[in-house]
Amino acid sequence: MQARLFQLDAFTSRRFSGNPAAVMLFEAYPDASVMQALAAENNLAETAFVVREGDDYRIRWFTPTVEVPLCGHATLASAAVVLERLEAGRETVTFHSASGPLIVRRSERGYVMDFPVRRWKAAEAPEGLAEALGVAVAETLWDGFNFIARLGSADEVRGLRPDLAAIGRLPCAGVVVTAAGDGGYDCVSRYFAPAKGIPEDPVTGGAHCALVPFWAERLRKRELHAFQASARGGELYCRLDGDRVHLEGACVFYLEGVARW
Repeated sequence: MQARLFQLDAFTSRRFSGNPAAVMLFEAYPDASVMQALAAENNLAETAFVVREGDDYRIRWFTPTVEVPLCGHATLASAAVVLERLEAGRETVTFHSASGPLIVRRSERGYVMDFPVRRWKAAEAPEGLAEALGVAVAETLWDGFNFIARLGSADEVRGLRPDLAAIGRLPCAGVVVTAAGDGGYDCVSRYFAPAKGIPEDPVTGGAHCALVPFWAERLRKRELHAFQASARGGELYCRLDGDRVHLEGACVFYLEGVARW
């Protein structure tokens, strides 16, 4: 078997920064075990598997260990593949997914994704959260998938050296750590998800589906410039629109070829 394979750096305009994602194209989906094996072989935070469906496409995402219901950076990368390599004349593409239809269109900064909001609520911190992070937590939220820990400053977010094994034992998919931004950013964040095979995700679109409504309410503004302060780093231009979040960013192609197995 074989499939076209692309690797792109997402949420960045500079190669070797942002979040690398693999995109694989199929005429029809193989067995989930095959996709899981391919994602493990690619060994990136996510691999997107894309199949044409009429004028649209269907998309599924796998980490090296599990299938996930939503992935922002691999969707951004998939849109770049469709709009730059498969159908260069198109302005928009719709991906049908486990999280519903996801529309991506071209923009001045690259591409804008239209994603569903993740509603957050105040939550009691799970036992061991502060110890796992190694820092005091000012506020704890739950978005249905992840705990969100608000810290006192952007410097605390950047300086975290968490106990990843301890985070992996918490009752959640992952932990989003965030604080009010600095250096021209409205908010900063990091995302740790060792339970999904992702020790630290460089830039996370899905996390911002909850971070945007949280910071929009806190800062009383609908448009936010966000920075994910991983070692690679990445920036997102975000807008809250009712029950949707618009996430804008660029992509850079790194690798194009054919995978055979």
